[in-house]
Amino acid sequence: MVMIYFSGTGNSKYVAELFCRKSNAPCYSIENDVDFSQLILSEEIIAFCYPIYGSRVPRIMREFVSVHAQQIKSKKLIIFCTQMIPVCDGTRAFVDLLGSKDVEVIYAERFTMPNNINIVPLFPLSGEKGIKKTLARTEKKMKTVCENIEKGIVVKRGFGIFPRIVGSFQGLVLPLIEKIGRKGVRINENCNKCMQCVSSCPMKNFTCDDGKITTNNNCTLCFRCINNCPQKAINIIRRGKVKRQYKGVEI
Repeated sequence: MVMIYFSGTGNSKYVAELFCRKSNAPCYSIENDVDFSQLILSEEIIAFCYPIYGSRVPRIMREFVSVHAQQIKSKKLIIFCTQMIPVCDGTRAFVDLLGSKDVEVIYAERFTMPNNINIVPLFPLSGEKGIKKTLARTEKKMKTVCENIEKGIVVKRGFGIFPRIVGSFQGLVLPLIEKIGRKGVRINENCNKCMQCVSSCPMKNFTCDDGKITTNNNCTLCFRCINNCPQKAINIIRRGKVKRQYKGVEI
C-alpha cells in the first residue's frame, strides 16, 4: 500500500502522514519527483488524500488522476478528503474522475480540518485552541479508520444520497469560482520580490520578469501563496492585504 496526496497549506499532508504513521505505508506528494506510474503499478492498494473545494477535487489532483487513470482503476482504493465542513460527496467525486463504476473503494472518509481560506469573512480562521481540538478529533477518527481497514471493514463516507444532493448544489457554483480564481491572483505593492511564491506554487503560476512578480493565470486555489507570503502581498479574487494567515499544522 502507498499514500499519494496533494496538500495546499498542510491539512491534507497532516492527514496523509498521520495515516501512514499508523499504517506503516510510504507517503508521497504528487509534487515529489517520483515515477508515479511505476509506483502505482507496483502496489495493490493506493490511498489518496486531498482537500475538497465544495464537491470538487482540486484541479491539480484532477490532472494527476487524468494522467494515471488507467493504472489507478485496477487498484483497490482508499480515499481521504479534508474539508472545513464534511457534508458533501468529496470522496465520491474522486471516483467520478476515473470514469468507471467498477473501481473498488475499500475505504472512504472525510476529515474536518482547520479553515485555510482567509478571503471569506463568513469563515474565519481558527485560533490555536480551536486547531488543537480539531486535530484531536482527527487523531481519534484516524485511529478508528486504521482499525477498520485492518479488520476489513468497508466504509464509504460521502457516497450516500444526502452528500450527493449537497454536492450537486455546490457543483453548480464551484466551477465558476474555480474559473474566476484561475485568473484571480492579485499581488499588491507590499511585494518585496522574495520569490517564495515563485518557488512554492505547485502550479508554477508565478514568474519574475524584469524584477516584477507576475502570474500565469494558472491558480488551482490551494491558498498556499496567500498564507505563506511574508509580506501578505498576495490575495485571490479580492483586493487588498490579507489580515490573517493560516500557517498549517504538523505532526
